[in-house]
Amino acid sequence: MWGSPDIWEFVEAEVPAPDAGEVTIRVHAAGVNPADAKHVAVPRSGVQLPVPIGYEVSGEISAIGADTRIGSGAVEIGDEVVAFRVRGGYATEVTLPAEKVFAKPSTLTHPEAANLLLVGTTAAEMLAVTGAAPGETILLHGASGAVGVSVLQQARLRGIRVIGTASEARFDEVRTFGGLPVQYGPGLADRVRDLADAPIAAALDAVGTDEAVDVSLELVSDRQRIVTIAAAGRAEAEGILAIAGSMPESARFRDEVRSELIALAQNGDLVVPVARTFPLSAAPAAHRLLASGHPGGKLALIP
Repeated sequence: MWGSPDIWEFVEAEVPAPDAGEVTIRVHAAGVNPADAKHVAVPRSGVQLPVPIGYEVSGEISAIGADTRIGSGAVEIGDEVVAFRVRGGYATEVTLPAEKVFAKPSTLTHPEAANLLLVGTTAAEMLAVTGAAPGETILLHGASGAVGVSVLQQARLRGIRVIGTASEARFDEVRTFGGLPVQYGPGLADRVRDLADAPIAAALDAVGTDEAVDVSLELVSDRQRIVTIAAAGRAEAEGILAIAGSMPESARFRDEVRSELIALAQNGDLVVPVARTFPLSAAPAAHRLLASGHPGGKLALIP
């Protein structure tokens, strides 16, 4: 049945042995993302129930198909790995295409690694499509959220100055990751101007509010340098960019950038704040916390 996480059901299923070009992962942590619930909330064209849930995991290799290498190269039983753009990560074990699997950064725990790539690739694409360049000042709506924190880190590495909206209670977190925090709410555009001391070259919207879109339009003259991941309707109406993992161009970009983000994490240049872990059986509770809008960091499910 389509609907909220509260009606999800766990079922026992045989995990198929991997064919050539596939591996099986014993899952140690599954990332929790809004898309997990969004994509099974209502019927979707061409999608039939039951739908396996979960797009990214971290774990260890438990079986390998014949003559198979993973996305990062050779692999052996027991190797720790991450996988992204998969289906059915909310599981104890999953068999999937080896090209989607990469060696896990040793600097990250399994809950952190299981939350690295969906937000990381989204953040990377937001910076890429707006052409954010070293020395520029950009505006980021939702700077203390999961995608926002990844944007802040990636922008800092590139020498891009970020003014990021957040509640005052989250200002320190924005500063920690290299951003200049600003309180959202009435008068936002004027507060951004006062902080900027330079033109706002691009705007990245990770919250989807009308305020975020309106202020972006007010401050950025080139609408092709405004991107949203949460206001597709406004994007179409206003002629600004909208991206999503389901779009073919977005999917290609996110696949291509995975290795780069894993390398950044391995070097300690990209971290993943995790607020809390839940047992796999408590996935609905994890999504209730996520839906509150203030989880305080990423969430992970532990089988």
